[in-house]
Amino acid sequence: MPALPSTSALPRWTGIFPAVTTKFTADEALDIPAMERHYEFLIQGGIDGIVTGGSLGEASTLSLEEKLEVAKTALRVSAGRVPVLANVSETRTANAIRYVEAARELGVQGLMLMPSVLYPADTREAVANVRTIAAAAQLPIMIYNNPVAYKVDLTPADFLDLADCEWLVAIKESTDNIRRLTDLRNTVGHRYQLFIGVDDLSFEGLALGCDGLLAGLCTAFPAETVALYKLMRAKRWDEALKLYQWFTPLLHLDVSTKLVQNIKLAETMVGIGNENVRRPRLPLAGEERARVQAIIQKGIDTRPDLHGLF
Repeated sequence: MPALPSTSALPRWTGIFPAVTTKFTADEALDIPAMERHYEFLIQGGIDGIVTGGSLGEASTLSLEEKLEVAKTALRVSAGRVPVLANVSETRTANAIRYVEAARELGVQGLMLMPSVLYPADTREAVANVRTIAAAAQLPIMIYNNPVAYKVDLTPADFLDLADCEWLVAIKESTDNIRRLTDLRNTVGHRYQLFIGVDDLSFEGLALGCDGLLAGLCTAFPAETVALYKLMRAKRWDEALKLYQWFTPLLHLDVSTKLVQNIKLAETMVGIGNENVRRPRLPLAGEERARVQAIIQKGIDTRPDLHGLF
């Protein structure tokens, strides 16, 4: 493989980066105190970074000013202990540029970049969008590749083409095709840090050499997510598999069109959040809520003892 451009001057993110939920009051206003408590809970649980304003953070319901306020809250709580990445998911490139420039002024340590939502861009358009936003941001960027949800797929060949863009440092891979991770490594080597972005492929992704998890259920169960990562890095496969098998019914809740409601219910049940969402979403109700609640309660009741594990 020919040598690819170096990004040695930029951070090499590893570990557990939760895509945090955005907390709201009952009347749908930002609940800053609830977010402050949650972010501190996650940091105390051992996470390695925070990603604000993603799909799980109900980005589509947030104004630009609100997205900046959420990122500012995470920066204030983190106080430099872990990096804060602001997610970019605008429908128009010009709006994305306004957002990333403002986020840089706030002091975020990086960005997670989704394709322009709603419009299923072709490869030429998607690559041009990435290059344009990266040039404007002048910040380390993790590209979020999720063709299942957003109908835009950047392939290993596309990431090879983008390798000369110095600000691109990581990939959140969420194709739901576990083969893609090995294809990426074979095509681009270690030019990018690889994060698995599908919760219930965490074990498989880490076994194939991912550098970290961009996780959802981690927002309710940070200690268990961190433990899984550490066990996998230590190649303690049997212990990791046992923990993963306990975790998997919970992790399935992330792979759902109701992931926001599912995970906010989990946060509520572990005592670190509420179920408030912004319309058109509504909290889970009836049989659907009872089913999800039973899964979460079983996970809580059978929670593994992590003491003495490390």
